[in-house]
Amino acid sequence: MGESGSGKSTLLHLIAGLDKADSGCINVDGRALHTLNERELADWRRCEIGLIFQQFNLIGSLTIANNLAFQARLAGRYDPLWQAQLAEQLGLSELLQRYPEQLSGGQQQRVALGRALASRPTLVLADEPTGNLDEATSAQVLKLILELVDHSGCTLLMVTHSPHVAEQLQERVVLRAGRILDNEGN
Repeated sequence: MGESGSGKSTLLHLIAGLDKADSGCINVDGRALHTLNERELADWRRCEIGLIFQQFNLIGSLTIANNLAFQARLAGRYDPLWQAQLAEQLGLSELLQRYPEQLSGGQQQRVALGRALASRPTLVLADEPTGNLDEATSAQVLKLILELVDHSGCTLLMVTHSPHVAEQLQERVVLRAGRILDNEGN
């Protein structure tokens, strides 16, 4: 959690290997990301990370079925049975032949969630995944994220500015100006 500009999204980008730290190091599950070259970082993102962005980032020229399968195919982990289960749990089974622009914002966010989980990553990084949704849709999407992450056995690191969203997560960390605050807010 943290205010706008506190470093939340930057932290996710560093963990995903999308940005490099100016100093220090990033270690995730025993892997020193700062020592990886660009090819190794691309492999990290493709095989170990599921990314959920606030802006969905769906591929407009691909059907929903192909958007869901995209990351899993890149990782060499496409599993039609798992994709069908995801589509069913996400309420997308009847929409698989449509294109992103034919869906509501909540439906597009569910596609983005399914795409992130389709490759069965070890870590899902979610940057304000409910930030562009109305309150009711936000609650539904958050519930789905938590259920699917639990079902898939991966770890979730979610950025939010919403105390309501944060209180539903197991642990919370507050950032201010790029620094983690202690329990007293220092």
